[in-house]
Amino acid sequence: MIDTHCHLDAAEFDADREAVLAAAQAAGVSRVVVPGVAFAAFARQRRIVADSPLCVAAYGIHPLYVDAAGDADLEHLASWVDAERPLAIGEIGLDFFVAGSDIERQTRFFVSQLKLARALDLPVILHVRRAVDAVLRELRRVRVRGGIAHAFNGSPQQAAEFIKLGFKLGFGGAATYSGSTRIRALAAALPVDAIVLETDAPDIPPAWLNRGRNAPAELPRIAGEIAALRRMPVAALIAEVDKNAQAVLGVF
Repeated sequence: MIDTHCHLDAAEFDADREAVLAAAQAAGVSRVVVPGVAFAAFARQRRIVADSPLCVAAYGIHPLYVDAAGDADLEHLASWVDAERPLAIGEIGLDFFVAGSDIERQTRFFVSQLKLARALDLPVILHVRRAVDAVLRELRRVRVRGGIAHAFNGSPQQAAEFIKLGFKLGFGGAATYSGSTRIRALAAALPVDAIVLETDAPDIPPAWLNRGRNAPAELPRIAGEIAALRRMPVAALIAEVDKNAQAVLGVF
């Protein structure tokens, strides 16, 4: 199984990162995609990923980190990505949920990173919280080769627009809550070739963790929940979504 979005470099894993990865591997997780959030953390992220054959890195400046980033960080990112050749640019995008965010600055960083992805022909891993239409608008202006809309929570019509642009839609712990009716309906009804699975660990824990720390070992059970929503065997779902992740991110 491929966890397409896991912040394994987060401080929440500092005490037991090796054990977390061992538990994931024992559970059947074969690959963990670790997206970046800030240039200042890339070197640490690279070291952590290099220590485990289970992990692969993407690098990007997260929209909630752009206020702390310097403009030169975009140049540093371009040099870093050119040297490292990661499988994707990410986590990038827009976030209109947090009050007081500088939307203009977020957009400028997002567009610059889309242009970098286009220049290097790399997919992107998108953050789209409360900003789906705005993200789609920029994707239409700066066409990239596709990628993943992480933690998707839009409408069926918005999902269809992402799919047209070559994107897969990421589903994880949020789909395990009975109250997440829109997410669960999407996870059940979207074409199976349009979805991928993720944990976003340590965040977005599934319902059974009672708001505790999420981890990549939870992915098989999340898969089981989504398979049940789709009324299909879990093994068949896993085979399909792993194929989708490989198609959009490359064979890795």
